[in-house]
Amino acid sequence: MSQIELALFLESAVRLGIPLALAAMGETITERSGVINIGLEGSIIAGALGGALGAIALEGAGLGLAFGALAGLLVALVFAVFAIGLGADQIITGTAVTIGGLGMTGAVYQVLFGANGMELSVPTLAPVTIPWLSEIPVVGSALFAQAPTAYFAYVMAPISWYVLFKTAWGLELRATGEAPVAAEAAGVRVRVVRFSATLFGGAMAGIAGAHLALAHAGAFAENMSAGKGFIAIAVVALGRWNPIIVLFAALFFGAASALQFLLQALGFDLAYQIFLAFPYILTLAALAGWVGKSQAPAALGLPWEPNR
Repeated sequence: MSQIELALFLESAVRLGIPLALAAMGETITERSGVINIGLEGSIIAGALGGALGAIALEGAGLGLAFGALAGLLVALVFAVFAIGLGADQIITGTAVTIGGLGMTGAVYQVLFGANGMELSVPTLAPVTIPWLSEIPVVGSALFAQAPTAYFAYVMAPISWYVLFKTAWGLELRATGEAPVAAEAAGVRVRVVRFSATLFGGAMAGIAGAHLALAHAGAFAENMSAGKGFIAIAVVALGRWNPIIVLFAALFFGAASALQFLLQALGFDLAYQIFLAFPYILTLAALAGWVGKSQAPAALGLPWEPNR
């Protein structure tokens, strides 16, 4: 394998891993509060459509990201109202939100662009090359000649880690995920913390969806999230609920997705469906605990009612 082929593989790995990283870092904060948002897929596809429509309406891909974040947040708000506010089962609620998000975006798309839903082209986020760093052999162009959303992910990983482990709010967040009863007794407003963490996760998933439409595909298509919300949840488990490790885990999953392009370039004559399935096999392995053992927050997914 030549240096050029390796560089192209790494570029594809980062490009495919960034939306997973954005969604997974948001979900890390959400799960640290004791909430597992299975509806993450709904926020991603809503963010993709919101980002695309916002970019068209405002004639700018950057503003489209803000609309994508808002769309993802609104979907997460629906989930939070039922799962946190009303105490509904988080898994069932998240599944309903995902199905609803996929159906809603498809319906809106067809209403606006016809029953056949012709492909929607949108303004795109151009790659930003960082001088000097992008010239590092092999890895330079892969890491430092990417869309602005990639650099946002790079920055959010250490910021999220610092907030989570070095601030009072982060301590309250982790306490609600480990022992909500004790946290409430200590004066923590558990529902407020969980609501804010879930909305943050939804906004990050919305940005991930907007990245798909504005930086990755340059278009919107129905169901373009393609299960990335579920993979992002597996990335959180593989990353041990640590934002920095989650970033590297997401890039690892991106490399798994990009493997098909590398092997095709190397002349391997295998069905491409095998490589398309590989990230999902890794997802099952991570969730089953085969790829590194990790300890989830003790109250993750468990119902909680405040003391009265």
